Amino acid sequence: MDILSLFVVVPVLIVLAMVFFAKDLKRARIIALVGMLVQLAMSVNLIVKYMAVRNGGDHSIMLFTRNIPWFAEFNAHYHIGVDGISVLMILLTTLIVIAGIFVSWKIDYLPKEFFISLIVLASGVYGFFISLDLFTMFVFYEIAVIPMYLLIGIWGSGPREYAAMKLTLMLMGASALLLVALFGIYFYSGMNGQTPTFDILELSQRQMPFDAQKIFFPLAFIGFGTIGALFPFHTWSPDGHASAPTAVSMLHAGVLMKLGGYGIFRFAMFLMPAGALFWQDFFLILAVTGVTYGALSAIQQTDLKYINAYSSVSHLGLVLFALLMINKTAWNGAMLQTLSHGFITALFFALIGMIYGRTHVRDITKMRGMMRIVPFLGVGYVIAALANLGLPGFSGFVSEMTIFVGGFSNHDLYKQALTVLAVTSIVVTAVYMLRLTGRMLFGPVTKIYTNLPRAFWYEKTAIAILVVFMTLIGTLPFWWLQFIEESVDNFIKPLI
Repeated sequence: MDILSLFVVVPVLIVLAMVFFAKDLKRARIIALVGMLVQLAMSVNLIVKYMAVRNGGDHSIMLFTRNIPWFAEFNAHYHIGVDGISVLMILLTTLIVIAGIFVSWKIDYLPKEFFISLIVLASGVYGFFISLDLFTMFVFYEIAVIPMYLLIGIWGSGPREYAAMKLTLMLMGASALLLVALFGIYFYSGMNGQTPTFDILELSQRQMPFDAQKIFFPLAFIGFGTIGALFPFHTWSPDGHASAPTAVSMLHAGVLMKLGGYGIFRFAMFLMPAGALFWQDFFLILAVTGVTYGALSAIQQTDLKYINAYSSVSHLGLVLFALLMINKTAWNGAMLQTLSHGFITALFFALIGMIYGRTHVRDITKMRGMMRIVPFLGVGYVIAALANLGLPGFSGFVSEMTIFVGGFSNHDLYKQALTVLAVTSIVVTAVYMLRLTGRMLFGPVTKIYTNLPRAFWYEKTAIAILVVFMTLIGTLPFWWLQFIEESVDNFIKPLI
């Protein structure tokens, strides 16, 4: 079996192992962890082999490709392959799932079913990142989205049924728009007597009429942008985060929401470059509005999850903003920000879950002096806050600086003005991050929380994984950028 198909097959084997052998929590979490450690070994092996092939002089747009017909009537193929961006997204997914398993180490309600749902979601994400056929990509996209309803509706808290239903309905509505765009591209690819195709690489060689691109590009952009927190289609996200269990919030914000920017980059802008240029200014306004709105909304919140949820809206808005700037520097920053935000927001949600599990409170006005009570968690929160506000040495700094440099490199005064507006989000982020850490971590200790348990080994492991990788991005950005730059060059050529 090829190296990429294993990323879809192994999660299926993990699920089957849990179905037949996971009789209790201990077995369920061990099977899930061992299975995902195998995935991690596969991810590292993929990176090593990818680097070896690239260094060997193979500059194909995609590597390790496999193309098998599986729906002949519609010319749909199981066509898979990866470039440097896909490889990094696979690594990100694996690490966050592993951290999520450690965070859920003591889950007591239906543990087998919980881990099965988590692994199924991850398998859909893996399939999405390796797909080079639009039909196959859409199938894996749905596989990734559907388990969210169960994970929030069954294991969530608060108004979980409402949050799960809102999330599902909005993402399904976005999927409908995406499906219209997908079939529009498919049927237009059959013009001039050619066989219609869903193949992304083949579609990129066919010239889609400009009038068709004007119609289908906004459908594709909104379809993917909804899961990527595009304003004003982001409203499902804060409610979903607030009700989701900790590991689900980590995977939701850290990985699932990344499908939006990735899909826009890989599908919408690559296949419809004329449509992208036509709609650029309109969607730039929405993206910048999302960046500033998310930051200003976060500053008004007192609930830890809502603060991080709105912060995610703001920082993911930067990804969309960078893609719409349509230059290499901004696109490099967009992909680096996708990675950076994945680790940072997963760390935030992990820490929120650990603190809530001890205090059963998420209101920052009701917690003081947590640094003295749970110092390991407090230090982790300070690191996450500093990374989020863009302190040099962490991933947030290099990714956001690359985006802003890309924005200012446009000679268009209008785009430079929008970049200035986006940059102001840094100041607002600093305000709510410093306010948050000051109120919750320092000052006199709240008496009812004086005897909280310290961080356990599995919690420390989850935090360490995420801190290490967001620090590696911040201190060794050029290692990560070497994977991104070559891939960006191939996909931005139709637009410049």
